[in-house]
Amino acid sequence: MAAKKPENMSLEDNIDELEKLVQQMEQGELPLEEALKQYERGVALVRASQQKLEQAEQKIKILQQKNGNNELVDVDPQSLIK
Repeated sequence: MAAKKPENMSLEDNIDELEKLVQQMEQGELPLEEALKQYERGVALVRASQQKLEQAEQKIKILQQKNGNNELVDVDPQSLIK
């Protein structure tokens, strides 16, 4: 079964898979070719996750503008995941 495209997965699923990839790679037991494939997959997961976070930030900005609150407050992205 082929893996889902990261852009079609939820942010939480992307992060879960990325954590698993990191664990596998840290063990250092993957053949080079497989490690490169895992690295490439990880890059795609990170990019898709960043895009999802940027989209969420844009939605928040729009909602705040509709409510007359244009002030943005820095939020730790990790606090949005759990």
